[in-house]
Amino acid sequence: MPPFRRHLLINSLKLFDIFLLIFSFGVATIISHNLLRSISLEQFLAIRISVQNFFLFLGLILTWHTIFAASGLYHSRRLSSRWEEAGDVLKATTLGTLTLSMAGIIFNMVMVSPLFLVIFWLVSSVAGVLGRRILRYGLEHLRLRGRNLRNLLIAGTNVRATEFARTILQKPELGYELLGFADDTWYDDKSEMMRLTFPLIPLEELESYLTEQVVDEVVIFLPVKSFYEQYSRIISLCEEQGIIVRLQADLFFTRIAKSRVEHFEDSLLITMYTGTQDGLPLVMKRVMDVVLSLILLVVLSPLFLAAALAIRLTSPGPVFFVQERLGLNKRRFRLYKFRTMVVDAEARQAELEPFNEASGPVFKIKNDPRVTPIGRILRKTSIDELPQLFNVLKGDMSLVGPRPLPIRDYREFDQYWYNRRFSVRPGVTCLWQITGRSGIPFERWIELDLHYIDHWSLWLDFRILLKTIPAVIRGVGAA
Repeated sequence: MPPFRRHLLINSLKLFDIFLLIFSFGVATIISHNLLRSISLEQFLAIRISVQNFFLFLGLILTWHTIFAASGLYHSRRLSSRWEEAGDVLKATTLGTLTLSMAGIIFNMVMVSPLFLVIFWLVSSVAGVLGRRILRYGLEHLRLRGRNLRNLLIAGTNVRATEFARTILQKPELGYELLGFADDTWYDDKSEMMRLTFPLIPLEELESYLTEQVVDEVVIFLPVKSFYEQYSRIISLCEEQGIIVRLQADLFFTRIAKSRVEHFEDSLLITMYTGTQDGLPLVMKRVMDVVLSLILLVVLSPLFLAAALAIRLTSPGPVFFVQERLGLNKRRFRLYKFRTMVVDAEARQAELEPFNEASGPVFKIKNDPRVTPIGRILRKTSIDELPQLFNVLKGDMSLVGPRPLPIRDYREFDQYWYNRRFSVRPGVTCLWQITGRSGIPFERWIELDLHYIDHWSLWLDFRILLKTIPAVIRGVGAA
């Protein structure tokens, strides 16, 4: 596709997404208004003509566009599967809906009700997926008719290269014309059909071939370790001629780590990480932490006062218990809790170690003699954890994440892989909290933490927060 048509297509997609936002907003407003009768016609008209709401909506459009762009929805999706693209659209509309919900809370937008948000998300998600599915079918139809094709050259003749070539040939809707292979010899002994069908361009002749032939993309399957110089030369040749290069790097073997490529001044860095490093979702997580923590601190302030008075009146000593814990990448921070034990509880722990009932390095006693009567109630209801909302505001913790462990427990770790739980901020609640808490073995606890890290999403955080409420009410596993 010529650059002009490509830019036209991308800009049309951007306009479609803005229209999608306006359409979803309008449908959600009409349906929720008719079902709830939450605002009068006069109020609705006032909202429409409000200058403040105009700028709010303009900001929402810009945020919506930023979210879709950050999700890679304006890049070429030729090699992406339909389901991968649909997943990216759903992630983008979910983030957009969360942004709208935050704006509704902060700016007191009357019509942004829970029902409105559900309808908005459903309409924008369905329309977004269908819109891109129709576009994909249209492009695939053009490619099957011989239009919107790209000439592809594969550098390398190993098994991975020939398997990639077979996949390209089996899927003509991707729109690739395979020109041949570039290598010094055939390394895949089982690719006789490829050898007979497609030419082999010696690597030393690649420069002249790229200069004389129409080549849109080069995919490199050469082993980096043994073909480093050729790798670098092919990239330079393609860079000089404006040809797209795709790399299949086999430098390292990783079991769970993800990777991405980053530019730092004149350096190209391959970053490998576990969990998530996606900037926008993490920003949304932090915004959600701050907003919800502030709301909870205000709403629960009477409960804070009652708990503080109960502790002060029934047990000598401070209201709060402050202990050093390990946070993100084992950074130390001061964790706040309502005090539920006698003042010298930490000093007495050594004498109670033989009675430890928990598996693994953690310390738990079902009927701990150090716990005060009011402390048992606070622990059973998890009210003792509420001061950690201040830790969330400070940025030491998140609302959802692996529970922060005392330094004593960390020193008892006997498996190095336990440490991966420190790759994210600790949380007030987590999968362990809603699964059984003290009633599950330590290894299962760690497995739940790592499952959370490896499968993290904002939606998972919401599910955990929602399930925390009944878990706290039941008090299952609370010690």
